[in-house]
Amino acid sequence: MQRWEDLSDVEPWFGRSVVTIGNFDGVHRGHAAVLGRVADLARSRGLGSVAVTFDPHPLQVLDPDRAPGLLTGLDHRLDLLERTGLDAVLVMRFTRELAAWSPERFVEDVFVTALRAQVVVVGHDVRFGRANSGDLATMQELGRRHGFEVVVLDDLGDPGTGEHRVSSTAVREALAAGDVERAAHMLGHPHRVSSTVVHGDHRGRELGYPTANLDTDGAVGLVPADGVYAGWLTRPSGVRLAAAVSIGTNPTFDGLRRQVEAYCLPGQPGAGPDDVLDLYGERVDLDFVAHLRPTLRFEGIGPLVEQMERDVARCRALLLG
Repeated sequence: MQRWEDLSDVEPWFGRSVVTIGNFDGVHRGHAAVLGRVADLARSRGLGSVAVTFDPHPLQVLDPDRAPGLLTGLDHRLDLLERTGLDAVLVMRFTRELAAWSPERFVEDVFVTALRAQVVVVGHDVRFGRANSGDLATMQELGRRHGFEVVVLDDLGDPGTGEHRVSSTAVREALAAGDVERAAHMLGHPHRVSSTVVHGDHRGRELGYPTANLDTDGAVGLVPADGVYAGWLTRPSGVRLAAAVSIGTNPTFDGLRRQVEAYCLPGQPGAGPDDVLDLYGERVDLDFVAHLRPTLRFEGIGPLVEQMERDVARCRALLLG
């Protein structure tokens, strides 16, 4: 898949295209349905398939206080977009200057001149251009003016979760409730948080459960609600390890700072003995599979360790059988 970061990067040889536009945060099943339709249409007509997206998220520039917590960083988003079968993605740097473009200029510069769009695929609620003043009617009029077809797709519902519309907002709501299984069902893949392993309180090692403590300030991907989860930790080398993940303030020890800690289950290929596995400084990915329980306050270390043993056993059964 071609990855372009500027209109000038679009190679002339790429030819005419089928195009869609969106933020695609999370690249959930609704996005995947749209993008799959774009790829299918392009193949059937001998055209290239392109998604136009933005970085950073427009609200991070225009109204940071209202900007949502993002489900995916740009690198992960691009990897997920590639899986949909697209030929290319154009990542437009979102600035106040770009936000001031009229709908007409956006379509003419991006779709018509740079991408030579023959078909533009959008939803009923498409908005684009200055102050989101462009809508579906605007796109259809510009299509008639410039000679491209506008294909309108309905929203994708999700009977499995009861959602009438699969959306990034619905995924965020599921994660805020700790329901990572529901989030994964809407996403079509486990939710991921990426960050660097840093030194923490080292309390887990003292209890016999050494954990990788993630830098929450530098984390990419919305951190789910406090609780204990089963998930997979992937190292930069590609080694993937089953892990029990704790999110919270460690109330048993009167903690104040919210932490994300992953205990990699021993005995896995690539894990090594507990006293050898050193993840400090590594940028790791955490994929959340299941919510095990809420964060609890225990009356002493003994009950806490007993519960941790049960958590790890359940995690092992879920992930490793």
